[in-house]
Amino acid sequence: MSTVTEQRTFDSLDPATGAVVGTHPIHDAASVRAAVEAAGEAARWWARLGFAERKRRLLDFKAVLTRNLERVATKIHQETGKPMGDATLETAITIVHLDWAARHARRVLGPRRVSPGLVGINMAATLEYLPLGVVGVIGPWNYPLFTPMGSIGYALAAGNAVVFKPSELTPGVGVLLAELFAESVPEHKVLQVVTGFGETGAALAADPGVGKIAFTGSTATAKRVMAACAANLTPIVAECGGKDALIVDEGADLAAAADAALWGAMSNAGQTCVGVERVYVVAGVYDAFMRELTERAGALRTGEDYGPITMPSQTEVIRRHVDDALARGGKAVLGGAASVRPPYVDPVVLTDVPEESSAVREETFGPTITVTRVATAEEALEKTNAVAYGLGGTIFSGDARRAMELARAMLSGMTAINSVISFVGVPALPFGGVGDSGFGRIHGADGLREFTRAKSITRQRFPLPGMNLTSFTRTPAELQRLVKMVTILHGRRKS
Repeated sequence: MSTVTEQRTFDSLDPATGAVVGTHPIHDAASVRAAVEAAGEAARWWARLGFAERKRRLLDFKAVLTRNLERVATKIHQETGKPMGDATLETAITIVHLDWAARHARRVLGPRRVSPGLVGINMAATLEYLPLGVVGVIGPWNYPLFTPMGSIGYALAAGNAVVFKPSELTPGVGVLLAELFAESVPEHKVLQVVTGFGETGAALAADPGVGKIAFTGSTATAKRVMAACAANLTPIVAECGGKDALIVDEGADLAAAADAALWGAMSNAGQTCVGVERVYVVAGVYDAFMRELTERAGALRTGEDYGPITMPSQTEVIRRHVDDALARGGKAVLGGAASVRPPYVDPVVLTDVPEESSAVREETFGPTITVTRVATAEEALEKTNAVAYGLGGTIFSGDARRAMELARAMLSGMTAINSVISFVGVPALPFGGVGDSGFGRIHGADGLREFTRAKSITRQRFPLPGMNLTSFTRTPAELQRLVKMVTILHGRRKS
């Protein structure tokens, strides 16, 4: 007599109340294997549709998302605790990115002629970017729609099928996303969701049928995912968080800079990979900036302007960073250790925090900010670049040329000038970091190419008389003709 093993499940919770939002299966390695196999078949069908039909389907999916915007935002709000306004903004920006990926895939990835050069003058050369097949996406909980869709949407537009493993804290967002996608693409399982904990994600990373993994999470977890991928030489694009800085230079609009610093640090309860965690202010404007910042920060309403800490264990990280900063001589001009009252953390503004403290060097991921007085913007840049992370950053300055110079010198994947996190709203710009913030890019043309393999093709149009160089019948005279041509073309030093 056979027995059926009941599938294990887990609950997703509202972090503000602890109420159960939904119950989801814990997919094991066998379930992941089955999903990847189904995705492989779906990927072949999806790729054969071509750019035009995929564009039509994806734009239809975009319309479905738009019609269900409030429903999607509500699920984000329930599982993360962020205010409905922020959840709505996240959904809206996701829709904008999906539209860009669908409309630009052919231009970026489609076949195009490449000049063969004089040596290959008898050749026709083409380049195109072909889909990888199945892309595995392991998503985060802080932006459970926008961040993974930066990989999912672009991977789909490039012709891949996707198996998405959402965070165990926000599985319902992923499940709803797949349900809405199936309304536009019902024929095959082009987008599937597997739910569970770290073991489910590890199974996806280790599956030999996956052509690439897109991961967002901590640096430590990224290393474990890379280790799982290594068994099959599966490539990975990794976004691993940051410790972003905002530099305030002489001549900056201080009211705008303070407003940007506050939003960058406190929105989504500080749980933003490209959020502002450090501020460096030139001495001449430091006092005025601090007045602007503390006045604004003091007016924030915890639980209304931003929500709870989504991952319960993060409150202890925030507490540790604040305690360490104060123990090392830092001052709390707003809030302090008592601000940590799970599941909420009230705004914390710290000054005079030593650069070696954890509040400066490690990702806090909470509504806290350190503000440091510096002599010059160059000193601010040196301190900004001294940490291991390099995701985003911000420059506020009244001098556009100087701001551009500072932005270029900042060791980060993205920098905003006189605005905060504005690069996220430009779909054509690539998104990703350096150092401990990871590697690879999502969004933009780079994000489309990230989920493809380059395919080069040459076709001989006619034989080249006297230049049969790739044959055992090649003569010394033919080789000498090549040497003469190369010498004429490349032998002279040019200024």
